[in-house]
Amino acid sequence: MMRYDFDQRLDLRSSDCVRWRLYAEDVIPLWVADMDFVSPQPVIRALQERVAFGVFGYPEGAGGTEKEKLELRQVIVDRLRRLYQWKVVPEEIVFVPGVVPGLNLACHAVAEPGGAVLVQPPVYHPFLEAPHNAGMVRQDAQLTRLPDGSYEIDYDALSSTINDQTRMFILCNPHNPVGRVFRREELARLAEICLQRGLTIVSDEIHCDLVYSGCQHIPIACLDPEIARNTITLMAPSKTFNVPGLQFSFAVIQN
Repeated sequence: MMRYDFDQRLDLRSSDCVRWRLYAEDVIPLWVADMDFVSPQPVIRALQERVAFGVFGYPEGAGGTEKEKLELRQVIVDRLRRLYQWKVVPEEIVFVPGVVPGLNLACHAVAEPGGAVLVQPPVYHPFLEAPHNAGMVRQDAQLTRLPDGSYEIDYDALSSTINDQTRMFILCNPHNPVGRVFRREELARLAEICLQRGLTIVSDEIHCDLVYSGCQHIPIACLDPEIARNTITLMAPSKTFNVPGLQFSFAVIQN
């Protein structure tokens, strides 16, 4: 098994990482989720091999040739089955240039005059902006902060916020920034509310691999086929392998 040195110090201020270039040198920037570690050697090796080829013409799109796209989709399908017992077929994988573009595309897909999108603040700020980018109204159902500093869902507030204009619910699981990995019963209750009210669920699950011991990430779409038919799940290798600069992610759309 390959071993990694997580004590290695890197001169990140000389890199193109925006986190390290925005503030003066006496500021330690902790405001965006990339790592201070080098990416895994298999990733670096694959990129070096591609660069060594030396030709950078117009590609066929994210994922490469049709054969390469099929192989990549199968890798994702196998991983989802192995980690989450989630049965997905390759045709249900859609490549997108990032989770944030995916959020915005989803909002545009359901957009209509006067329509609304439900979110759960405090949450990653692009969630707050995506509805407006699609000409939609944003509806906030605040998470409840407990005395110990943890957060939980206020289902009554969430249900009462939904109205005839609500078209979509954006879920963040694991949640950024409150750090919650939602339990199966929590996800099932959220899904029940959304299905009863006819909402599409868009679930940002980009942090799915970064959970503490004792926690298990559960994709909301894997709970039930009916939930899956009403859910767009967004994932990416960005957080797991520290490759956000590659600007690559995928959506799982089973309907």
